[in-house]
Amino acid sequence: MLRMRHEVDGGPGVLVAEEVDRPVAGPGELLVRTEAIGVTLPTVRKVREGSGPVSFGGEVAGVVVGTGEGVTAFAVGDRVTGLCFADAYAEYAVLDTAMASSVPEGASAVDAVALVRSGLVARGAYEAARVRPGESVLVTAAASAVGTLALQLAKAGGAGRVVAAVSSPDKAGFVRGLGADEVVLYEDADWGAPYDVILDGVGGDLLGPAVRALATGGRLVAFSSGGGTVEAYELLLRGASLIGFQMRAIALGQPDLYARWRRELWELRDAGTLRTAVHARIPLPEAARAHAVIEQRRNLGKVVLVP
Repeated sequence: MLRMRHEVDGGPGVLVAEEVDRPVAGPGELLVRTEAIGVTLPTVRKVREGSGPVSFGGEVAGVVVGTGEGVTAFAVGDRVTGLCFADAYAEYAVLDTAMASSVPEGASAVDAVALVRSGLVARGAYEAARVRPGESVLVTAAASAVGTLALQLAKAGGAGRVVAAVSSPDKAGFVRGLGADEVVLYEDADWGAPYDVILDGVGGDLLGPAVRALATGGRLVAFSSGGGTVEAYELLLRGASLIGFQMRAIALGQPDLYARWRRELWELRDAGTLRTAVHARIPLPEAARAHAVIEQRRNLGKVVLVP
């Protein structure tokens, strides 16, 4: 089978294709013939900034072609989606059943990759912020796969003012079409502050300005892989809170909640409350092109690899 790998750190050009044996599902695992693979910013960053070769993790969706010992919830032929922590950039991937869910009839593999994992992060971050009706919400990385869904969740949840923060003005029309009342650029002086809630998917150097844009008693939920440093005095000055959120902790620690959120995402999509946005479908051997799109912040929604 075809699998993507890299041996040295650097930009997208270090990705190469190789032919390897098909993996085997172990206990509690599924072997999935992939039909769509999501490209995530954390994986792109690991290739650029990591200290060694990266085994590409990411969302996958496809058909179960094998099951490991003890698997009863899924069978060969089922259509599933979920998060792989290794070797996701491949024609076949191994998926732990704890991270897997069924793809409903009528939904494509690309739909599943664009909705489920990104939607779970958006939903979890929004829940962690404890948004009250009428409050103002700023979403950074608003044109990303997670950001597009977070904007819609905030709008549907009754936020009084939903603002999208993006890297360039050419994204403004796109995020307004998803429900943003206003659009600000990262380079703007005050981001239209203050905000009751900020959902931050960027981190790094933007974390400081995000904290300074909080209203008194505001909450900032940080869910990106970008890190960053916050001055405690900035929080004290505003009586504000900084909340870290990671979806994996919910998946492993609260599986019932994880499953309920997955079901609700499909229900919201079916009701027309959530719309997925797919920037591009790119052939798996051209994964370097997909990484370049994300590195250059050009994507409007999800970037998907198709084997």
